[in-house]
Amino acid sequence: MKRISVGVMTNADGAHLGAYFEALLKTDEVETVVLADPSGATFPQAKKTLGEKLKATFQDFAALLREAKPALVVVSLEAALAPPAINAALEAGCHVFAEKPACVRAEDFAQLVQKADSKHLHLMLALANRINPPVREARRLLRSGMFGKVYGIEMHIVADQTRLKRPEYHKTWFASKARGGGGHLIWLGIHWLDLAGYMTGLTVREVTALTAVVGGQPINVEDSAAVVMRFDNGSLGTLTSGYYLDKGYHTHIKIWCEHGWLQLPGLEDGPLEYYSTKAGKEAKIERFEPPPKAGGYTPFVRAAVRACAGLEEAPITGEEGLRVLKTIFACYQAAETGQRQSVS
Repeated sequence: MKRISVGVMTNADGAHLGAYFEALLKTDEVETVVLADPSGATFPQAKKTLGEKLKATFQDFAALLREAKPALVVVSLEAALAPPAINAALEAGCHVFAEKPACVRAEDFAQLVQKADSKHLHLMLALANRINPPVREARRLLRSGMFGKVYGIEMHIVADQTRLKRPEYHKTWFASKARGGGGHLIWLGIHWLDLAGYMTGLTVREVTALTAVVGGQPINVEDSAAVVMRFDNGSLGTLTSGYYLDKGYHTHIKIWCEHGWLQLPGLEDGPLEYYSTKAGKEAKIERFEPPPKAGGYTPFVRAAVRACAGLEEAPITGEEGLRVLKTIFACYQAAETGQRQSVS
Protein backbone atom coordinates (compact mmCIF):
# COMPACT_ATOMS: atom_id res chain seq x y z
CA MET A 1 0.00 0.00 0.00
CA LYS A 2 1.31 3.43 -0.92
CA ARG A 3 1.10 5.85 2.00
CA ILE A 4 1.61 9.61 1.99
CA SER A 5 2.17 12.43 4.44
CA VAL A 6 -0.60 14.98 4.88
CA GLY A 7 -0.37 18.53 6.18
CA VAL A 8 -3.23 20.53 7.66
CA MET A 9 -3.14 24.34 7.44
CA THR A 10 -5.81 25.94 9.58
CA ASN A 11 -6.53 28.26 12.50
CA ALA A 12 -8.97 28.61 15.39
CA ASP A 13 -11.81 29.33 12.93
CA GLY A 14 -11.21 26.33 10.66
CA ALA A 15 -14.34 24.38 9.75
CA HIS A 16 -14.94 20.63 10.05
CA LEU A 17 -11.59 20.02 11.70
CA GLY A 18 -12.94 17.26 13.92
CA ALA A 19 -14.22 15.42 10.86
CA TYR A 20 -10.94 15.93 8.98
CA PHE A 21 -8.75 14.74 11.85
CA GLU A 22 -10.92 11.65 12.28
CA ALA A 23 -10.86 10.97 8.54
CA LEU A 24 -7.06 11.24 8.40
CA LEU A 25 -6.78 8.88 11.37
CA LYS A 26 -9.02 6.29 9.72
CA THR A 27 -7.43 6.53 6.26
CA ASP A 28 -4.80 3.82 5.99
CA GLU A 29 -3.07 5.57 3.09
CA VAL A 30 -2.15 8.45 5.43
CA GLU A 31 1.23 7.66 6.97
CA THR A 32 1.75 10.84 9.00
CA VAL A 33 0.01 14.15 9.65
CA VAL A 34 1.60 17.53 10.34
CA LEU A 35 -0.41 20.55 11.46
CA ALA A 36 0.12 24.29 11.16
CA ASP A 37 -2.06 26.74 13.11
CA PRO A 38 -0.78 30.24 13.94
CA SER A 39 -3.10 30.37 16.95
CA GLY A 40 -2.17 26.92 18.25
CA ALA A 41 -5.81 26.51 19.28
CA THR A 42 -6.31 23.30 17.28
CA PHE A 43 -3.26 21.44 18.60
CA PRO A 44 -4.97 19.73 21.58
CA GLN A 45 -7.86 18.43 19.46
CA ALA A 46 -5.48 17.15 16.80
CA LYS A 47 -3.26 15.39 19.33
CA LYS A 48 -6.26 13.78 21.02
CA THR A 49 -7.76 12.51 17.74
CA LEU A 50 -4.67 11.62 15.72
CA GLY A 51 -2.44 10.29 18.47
CA GLU A 52 0.85 8.96 17.11
CA LYS A 53 -0.11 9.81 13.53
CA LEU A 54 0.45 13.50 14.34
CA LYS A 55 4.20 13.90 13.87
CA ALA A 56 4.69 17.66 14.20
CA THR A 57 2.94 20.97 14.83
CA PHE A 58 3.88 24.39 13.50
CA GLN A 59 2.63 27.90 14.07
CA ASP A 60 3.71 28.99 10.61
CA PHE A 61 2.37 27.68 7.29
CA ALA A 62 5.65 28.32 5.47
CA ALA A 63 7.56 26.29 8.05
CA LEU A 64 5.25 23.31 7.58
CA LEU A 65 5.69 23.40 3.81
CA ARG A 66 9.45 23.91 4.01
CA GLU A 67 10.29 21.39 6.74
CA ALA A 68 7.62 18.67 6.47
CA LYS A 69 7.11 18.67 2.67
CA PRO A 70 3.72 16.86 2.76
CA ALA A 71 2.32 15.29 -0.40
CA LEU A 72 -1.17 16.65 0.31
CA VAL A 73 -2.24 19.72 2.28
CA VAL A 74 -5.71 20.12 3.77
CA VAL A 75 -6.55 23.84 3.93
CA SER A 76 -9.40 24.70 6.29
CA LEU A 77 -9.58 28.48 6.62
CA GLU A 78 -12.18 31.17 6.24
CA ALA A 79 -12.82 31.90 2.58
CA ALA A 80 -10.96 35.24 2.51
CA LEU A 81 -7.79 33.70 3.96
CA ALA A 82 -7.76 30.50 1.92
CA PRO A 83 -6.35 31.58 -1.50
CA PRO A 84 -2.87 32.65 -0.25
CA ALA A 85 -2.53 29.44 1.78
CA ILE A 86 -3.62 27.27 -1.17
CA ASN A 87 -1.25 29.16 -3.46
CA ALA A 88 1.66 28.57 -1.07
CA ALA A 89 0.91 24.84 -0.91
CA LEU A 90 0.73 24.57 -4.69
CA GLU A 91 3.98 26.53 -5.05
CA ALA A 92 5.57 23.99 -2.70
CA GLY A 93 4.45 21.15 -5.00
CA CYS A 94 1.66 19.85 -2.75
CA HIS A 95 -1.73 18.59 -3.78
CA VAL A 96 -4.51 20.55 -2.02
CA PHE A 97 -7.81 19.58 -0.40
CA ALA A 98 -9.62 22.84 0.41
CA GLU A 99 -12.58 23.52 2.68
CA LYS A 100 -15.23 25.29 0.64
CA PRO A 101 -15.76 27.93 -0.55
CA ALA A 102 -11.98 28.66 -0.44
CA CYS A 103 -12.42 32.16 -1.89
CA VAL A 104 -14.65 35.23 -1.89
CA ARG A 105 -14.26 35.73 -5.65
CA ALA A 106 -14.38 33.07 -8.34
CA GLU A 107 -11.47 34.79 -10.08
CA ASP A 108 -9.18 33.98 -7.15
CA PHE A 109 -10.01 30.29 -7.31
CA ALA A 110 -9.64 30.31 -11.10
CA GLN A 111 -6.01 31.41 -10.71
CA LEU A 112 -5.39 28.57 -8.27
CA VAL A 113 -6.94 26.02 -10.65
CA GLN A 114 -4.69 27.28 -13.44
CA LYS A 115 -1.63 26.95 -11.21
CA ALA A 116 -2.60 23.45 -10.02
CA ASP A 117 -3.13 22.31 -13.60
CA SER A 118 0.19 23.75 -14.74
CA LYS A 119 1.95 21.79 -11.98
CA HIS A 120 -0.12 18.62 -12.51
CA LEU A 121 -1.44 18.83 -8.95
CA HIS A 122 -4.88 18.04 -7.57
CA LEU A 123 -6.95 20.94 -6.19
CA MET A 124 -10.04 19.43 -4.59
CA LEU A 125 -12.89 21.43 -3.05
CA ALA A 126 -14.51 19.66 -0.07
CA LEU A 127 -17.87 18.78 -1.64
CA ALA A 128 -18.17 15.50 0.20
CA ASN A 129 -21.71 14.56 -0.80
CA ARG A 130 -20.34 13.37 -4.15
CA ILE A 131 -19.07 10.22 -2.48
CA ASN A 132 -22.40 9.20 -0.89
CA PRO A 133 -23.57 5.82 -2.28
CA PRO A 134 -27.06 7.06 -3.35
CA VAL A 135 -25.45 9.93 -5.26
CA ARG A 136 -23.02 7.63 -7.04
CA GLU A 137 -25.81 5.18 -7.87
CA ALA A 138 -27.96 8.02 -9.24
CA ARG A 139 -25.03 9.18 -11.36
CA ARG A 140 -24.53 5.65 -12.69
CA LEU A 141 -28.21 5.25 -13.53
CA LEU A 142 -28.53 8.64 -15.20
CA ARG A 143 -25.51 7.97 -17.39
CA SER A 144 -26.61 4.45 -18.29
CA GLY A 145 -29.20 5.73 -20.76
CA MET A 146 -32.23 4.27 -18.97
CA PHE A 147 -33.69 7.73 -18.29
CA GLY A 148 -32.90 9.61 -21.49
CA LYS A 149 -32.79 13.39 -21.55
CA VAL A 150 -33.03 15.29 -18.27
CA TYR A 151 -36.11 17.54 -18.34
CA GLY A 152 -36.00 19.28 -14.96
CA ILE A 153 -34.38 19.33 -11.52
CA GLU A 154 -35.91 20.44 -8.24
CA MET A 155 -33.74 20.80 -5.13
CA HIS A 156 -33.89 22.18 -1.64
CA ILE A 157 -31.41 22.18 1.20
CA VAL A 158 -32.72 23.76 4.40
CA ALA A 159 -30.85 23.99 7.72
CA ASP A 160 -31.54 25.54 11.11
CA GLN A 161 -32.20 29.21 11.80
CA THR A 162 -31.17 28.58 15.42
CA ARG A 163 -27.45 29.07 14.77
CA LEU A 164 -28.12 32.53 13.33
CA LYS A 165 -29.68 33.70 16.59
CA ARG A 166 -26.52 33.23 18.66
CA PRO A 167 -24.53 36.46 19.18
CA GLU A 168 -21.26 34.54 18.91
CA TYR A 169 -22.29 33.31 15.44
CA HIS A 170 -22.67 36.92 14.27
CA LYS A 171 -18.91 37.36 14.83
CA THR A 172 -17.87 34.36 12.75
CA TRP A 173 -16.77 34.35 9.13
CA PHE A 174 -19.92 32.44 8.17
CA ALA A 175 -21.93 35.61 8.91
CA SER A 176 -19.66 37.99 6.98
CA LYS A 177 -19.78 38.46 3.22
CA ALA A 178 -16.27 39.94 3.18
CA ARG A 179 -14.83 36.94 5.06
CA GLY A 180 -17.04 34.11 3.78
CA GLY A 181 -18.17 35.23 0.32
CA GLY A 182 -21.85 34.80 1.14
CA GLY A 183 -24.28 32.93 3.35
CA HIS A 184 -26.34 29.77 3.09
CA LEU A 185 -25.98 29.44 -0.69
CA ILE A 186 -22.17 29.37 -0.69
CA TRP A 187 -21.90 27.33 2.51
CA LEU A 188 -24.63 24.67 2.03
CA GLY A 189 -26.44 25.31 -1.24
CA ILE A 190 -23.11 24.78 -3.00
CA HIS A 191 -23.38 21.03 -2.31
CA TRP A 192 -26.67 20.67 -4.18
CA LEU A 193 -25.60 22.84 -7.10
CA ASP A 194 -22.52 20.67 -7.45
CA LEU A 195 -24.51 17.44 -7.28
CA ALA A 196 -26.90 18.58 -10.01
CA GLY A 197 -24.03 18.67 -12.48
CA TYR A 198 -22.10 15.75 -11.02
CA MET A 199 -25.02 13.32 -11.32
CA THR A 200 -26.46 14.43 -14.65
CA GLY A 201 -23.35 15.58 -16.53
CA LEU A 202 -25.13 18.86 -17.30
CA THR A 203 -23.58 22.31 -17.01
CA VAL A 204 -25.36 25.42 -15.71
CA ARG A 205 -25.28 28.10 -18.40
CA GLU A 206 -27.64 30.75 -17.01
CA VAL A 207 -29.04 31.72 -13.61
CA THR A 208 -31.41 34.12 -11.97
CA ALA A 209 -31.78 34.40 -8.22
CA LEU A 210 -33.15 36.24 -5.22
CA THR A 211 -31.55 36.39 -1.79
CA ALA A 212 -32.84 37.72 1.54
CA VAL A 213 -32.41 37.74 5.30
CA VAL A 214 -35.86 36.43 6.16
CA GLY A 215 -35.06 35.67 9.81
CA GLY A 216 -34.20 39.28 10.61
CA GLN A 217 -30.84 38.51 12.21
CA PRO A 218 -28.02 41.13 12.21
CA ILE A 219 -25.92 39.43 9.52
CA ASN A 220 -24.82 40.74 6.13
CA VAL A 221 -25.13 37.43 4.29
CA GLU A 222 -28.27 35.73 3.04
CA ASP A 223 -30.17 33.20 5.12
CA SER A 224 -32.41 32.48 2.13
CA ALA A 225 -31.83 32.07 -1.59
CA ALA A 226 -34.08 31.00 -4.46
CA VAL A 227 -32.33 30.07 -7.69
CA VAL A 228 -33.56 29.23 -11.19
CA MET A 229 -31.02 27.80 -13.61
CA ARG A 230 -30.85 26.76 -17.26
CA PHE A 231 -28.60 23.85 -18.19
CA ASP A 232 -26.69 23.33 -21.40
CA ASN A 233 -29.26 20.82 -22.70
CA GLY A 234 -32.01 23.47 -22.40
CA SER A 235 -33.63 22.01 -19.26
CA LEU A 236 -34.41 24.05 -16.16
CA GLY A 237 -33.74 23.58 -12.46
CA THR A 238 -34.62 25.24 -9.18
CA LEU A 239 -32.93 25.42 -5.78
CA THR A 240 -34.27 26.64 -2.45
CA SER A 241 -31.37 27.25 -0.08
CA GLY A 242 -32.06 28.58 3.41
CA TYR A 243 -31.84 28.59 7.19
CA TYR A 244 -35.44 28.02 8.31
CA LEU A 245 -35.65 25.22 10.89
CA ASP A 246 -35.24 24.96 14.64
CA LYS A 247 -32.84 22.02 14.18
CA GLY A 248 -31.67 19.45 11.65
CA TYR A 249 -32.04 19.51 7.87
CA HIS A 250 -34.73 19.14 5.23
CA THR A 251 -33.15 18.11 1.92
CA HIS A 252 -34.42 16.89 -1.42
CA ILE A 253 -33.25 16.36 -4.99
CA LYS A 254 -35.66 15.21 -7.70
CA ILE A 255 -34.72 14.76 -11.33
CA TRP A 256 -37.36 14.29 -14.03
CA CYS A 257 -36.28 12.73 -17.31
CA GLU A 258 -37.57 11.60 -20.67
CA HIS A 259 -38.08 8.03 -19.43
CA GLY A 260 -38.75 8.46 -15.71
CA TRP A 261 -37.44 10.13 -12.57
CA LEU A 262 -35.10 9.81 -9.59
CA GLN A 263 -35.41 11.16 -6.05
CA LEU A 264 -32.58 11.37 -3.52
CA PRO A 265 -32.87 11.74 0.25
CA GLY A 266 -29.92 14.07 0.36
CA LEU A 267 -28.58 14.54 3.87
CA GLU A 268 -31.49 12.66 5.39
CA ASP A 269 -31.62 8.89 5.87
CA GLY A 270 -33.50 6.97 3.25
CA PRO A 271 -33.16 5.19 -0.08
CA LEU A 272 -32.65 6.50 -3.57
CA GLU A 273 -35.97 6.00 -5.39
CA TYR A 274 -36.29 5.86 -9.15
CA TYR A 275 -38.70 4.90 -11.90
CA SER A 276 -37.96 4.21 -15.55
CA THR A 277 -40.43 3.47 -18.33
CA LYS A 278 -37.61 1.67 -20.15
CA ALA A 279 -38.82 -1.39 -18.24
CA GLY A 280 -42.03 -1.30 -20.30
CA LYS A 281 -45.07 -2.87 -18.66
CA GLU A 282 -42.89 -3.95 -15.76
CA ALA A 283 -42.03 -0.35 -14.85
CA LYS A 284 -42.24 0.27 -11.11
CA ILE A 285 -40.62 2.36 -8.41
CA GLU A 286 -37.23 0.91 -7.51
CA ARG A 287 -35.14 1.60 -4.41
CA PHE A 288 -31.43 1.63 -3.71
CA GLU A 289 -30.70 1.22 0.00
CA PRO A 290 -27.32 2.65 1.02
CA PRO A 291 -25.20 0.82 3.57
CA PRO A 292 -25.43 2.26 7.11
CA LYS A 293 -23.21 5.23 7.92
CA ALA A 294 -21.76 5.31 4.42
CA GLY A 295 -21.65 9.11 4.13
CA GLY A 296 -19.75 11.80 5.98
CA TYR A 297 -16.33 13.25 5.32
CA THR A 298 -14.18 10.16 5.86
CA PRO A 299 -14.94 8.46 2.50
CA PHE A 300 -14.34 11.73 0.63
CA VAL A 301 -11.07 12.47 2.43
CA ARG A 302 -9.95 8.88 1.82
CA ALA A 303 -10.73 9.23 -1.89
CA ALA A 304 -8.75 12.49 -2.02
CA VAL A 305 -5.77 10.90 -0.27
CA ARG A 306 -5.84 7.89 -2.57
CA ALA A 307 -5.93 10.19 -5.60
CA CYS A 308 -2.83 11.98 -4.35
CA ALA A 309 -1.16 8.60 -3.83
CA GLY A 310 -1.91 7.75 -7.46
CA LEU A 311 -4.34 4.97 -6.53
CA GLU A 312 -7.59 6.31 -8.04
CA GLU A 313 -9.09 9.33 -9.77
CA ALA A 314 -9.75 12.46 -7.75
CA PRO A 315 -13.29 12.75 -6.36
CA ILE A 316 -13.47 16.27 -7.78
CA THR A 317 -11.30 18.30 -10.13
CA GLY A 318 -10.26 21.90 -9.76
CA GLU A 319 -12.31 22.81 -12.81
CA GLU A 320 -15.43 21.21 -11.31
CA GLY A 321 -14.95 23.18 -8.11
CA LEU A 322 -14.49 26.37 -10.11
CA ARG A 323 -17.64 25.66 -12.12
CA VAL A 324 -19.89 25.55 -9.05
CA LEU A 325 -18.23 28.64 -7.56
CA LYS A 326 -18.83 30.55 -10.80
CA THR A 327 -22.47 29.49 -10.65
CA ILE A 328 -22.87 30.74 -7.08
CA PHE A 329 -21.22 34.09 -7.68
CA ALA A 330 -23.38 34.50 -10.80
CA CYS A 331 -26.41 33.90 -8.53
CA TYR A 332 -25.23 36.64 -6.18
CA GLN A 333 -24.73 38.99 -9.13
CA ALA A 334 -28.23 38.18 -10.41
CA ALA A 335 -29.73 38.87 -6.99
CA GLU A 336 -27.86 42.15 -6.68
CA THR A 337 -28.65 43.45 -10.15
CA GLY A 338 -32.05 41.90 -10.76
CA GLN A 339 -30.75 40.63 -14.10
CA ARG A 340 -30.24 37.13 -15.44
CA GLN A 341 -26.59 36.07 -15.53
CA SER A 342 -24.64 33.82 -17.86
CA VAL A 343 -22.19 31.33 -16.40
CA SER A 344 -19.09 31.05 -18.55
